[in-house]
Amino acid sequence: MTRIPTAAALGAVGSAGLPDPPSRLAPVGEVTEVAAAVLLRGHPAAPEFLMAQRPTGKVYAGYWEFPGGKVEAGESVREALVRELHEELGITVDRLWPWVCCEFTYPHATVRLRFFRVSSWHGQVTPLEHSAFAWLKVGEAPSVAPILPANGPILRALDLPAVYALSNAEENGPAAELARLAGALAQGLRLLQLRDKTLAPAQRRSFAGEVMALARRYQNARVLVNDDQELARAVGAHGLHLSSTRLWQVERRPDFDHLAASCHSAADLLRAAQLGLDFAVLGPVLPTPSHPGLVGIGWPEFSRLVERSPLPVYALGGLQPEMLDLACSNGGHGVALMRGWR
Repeated sequence: MTRIPTAAALGAVGSAGLPDPPSRLAPVGEVTEVAAAVLLRGHPAAPEFLMAQRPTGKVYAGYWEFPGGKVEAGESVREALVRELHEELGITVDRLWPWVCCEFTYPHATVRLRFFRVSSWHGQVTPLEHSAFAWLKVGEAPSVAPILPANGPILRALDLPAVYALSNAEENGPAAELARLAGALAQGLRLLQLRDKTLAPAQRRSFAGEVMALARRYQNARVLVNDDQELARAVGAHGLHLSSTRLWQVERRPDFDHLAASCHSAADLLRAAQLGLDFAVLGPVLPTPSHPGLVGIGWPEFSRLVERSPLPVYALGGLQPEMLDLACSNGGHGVALMRGWR
């Protein structure tokens, strides 16, 4: 998939007469709560999203951002976003999902941006309070600049597919799992974790090589190897997935294009964010055959844990593909599946 520029690269984009972009810092003093919307349209496999340009007379005039605004007294963040989208774009929201939460310190304020994905609305999108707006394709470098750095990390997060598949060759056998993967890739699967840590080393390496051979047939497919950096580099994997144990053992982000981690607590999610990982998996949400004695954290706790996460978080544990909307309505980016993908 086309590489999205990092937040640092986006922040470096300049334009004559525009103020220097803000930097991401630890929040200090009072925090201003802001609701922001990622409006999505088009086919789910190739969606477009909306960005708007700040008008003359406002702070950072000329910069591009996701529409939204400050939460007023007595409003929930969701209510604020519905109001702002009506005021700024003239639309009425039908459906929105909570997503990620980022904090930035600008020279004039520290803001906590609560992003929502908005996939259904009525009314014609009109730039009532912006100089212009543009629909951009997910997965492509943005055609507008400069973009406020507070919005930059969202571009990379948007590029993640809704389903994260975990291989299960330990249970199904390598040959059957390769056949399952071939079918799933042909049907649109684009993100896979090569798990299977109990396979014999030689067998796991052979399986990993065959998985990569399959994945290379599809331009946008990405494979992350669970925990084994040496194996990931040997087979040319696209990234690394850290176990919750390894998450606390590494001192800095490993040198891979794509990094993820398994998380089971608020502390794990915070650690993943501090290391600058790209996404996390949280669970188990529901009871699962892999852990028959574990009840699962349940959807209310999942929603509470991901509410302030700056990283996209996949729900994991006892899930099926048809639970995707349920996961997203509880703040998840999507679902991670070991047995449910096909």
